[in-house]
Amino acid sequence: MPTHRPDASPAIRQAKKDCLQSTVLNPLILVTNDDGIASPGLHAVAQAVLPLGEVLVVAPARQWSGAGRSMPAEDNGDISPYPLEIDGKPVAAYQVDSSPALVVVHALLEVVSRRPALVISGINYGENLGADITVSGTVGAALQAADLGIPALAASLQTPKETHTNPSDSIDFTAAAHFTYLFARRMLGTALPFDADLLKIDVPSDATAETPWRLTRVSRHPYFVSVPPQQREFEEPGTIDYGPLLHPERTERDSDIYALAVDRVVSISPVSLDLTSRADRGQIEELLRSPEIR
Repeated sequence: MPTHRPDASPAIRQAKKDCLQSTVLNPLILVTNDDGIASPGLHAVAQAVLPLGEVLVVAPARQWSGAGRSMPAEDNGDISPYPLEIDGKPVAAYQVDSSPALVVVHALLEVVSRRPALVISGINYGENLGADITVSGTVGAALQAADLGIPALAASLQTPKETHTNPSDSIDFTAAAHFTYLFARRMLGTALPFDADLLKIDVPSDATAETPWRLTRVSRHPYFVSVPPQQREFEEPGTIDYGPLLHPERTERDSDIYALAVDRVVSISPVSLDLTSRADRGQIEELLRSPEIR
């Protein structure tokens, strides 16, 4: 028999209602990332959404790419103001010595004066696609916000590999900032349906404001493929490298990978906190309860 996910709990429905009500006058928009407080991508998105409400920037004090939604036990948690000006005007900003997910927690528990209407994570240096999104600190921060009942958006721009952990001023964030603004404005005006806990935006490197966008699914394929270290003795240091998927055209045609890497359109993926398999639960239970085959 088909299974149905339960409706959202009253607490979640009330939280979403409160978020919508807070957008009426001057919504608070919390902006964060995983590339660190000094990242031009972070500053680009803060500038883009300034017309939408009160912007508060709270971001990691250093680079945390690949942190996922991790919460390291050795979290320092030091919080300090960070001088940030956008278009000649000061913007409230803080740096936190924590992982991206923990930065969101610190921000919500210690920094904000009121509940944010939206959390934006990005704009990330490098696309976050397919099964790799659980590795992403950008997505991890957005997931943490969603877990706390706040609408969230994770924005990433396809950039050269050498910029993924070394942000460069040479990257043009114009198109990515445009689409982040576009969907942030939409999310401030309406709540996503239950089980769409955040939006993940991935923008091709050659995109413009006129590039079409497509609603996609998160591919089951990894987008970045691990590359082993060069031949070495085990006691010698060795770093796992990575490279993009060689044949993105073989992925699902409705996926985020296919949209960006093959069709060169902007990918918009609704992401759920629910990681439960969609396989038939009755079939799985039957397999698990059946006599063992020896």
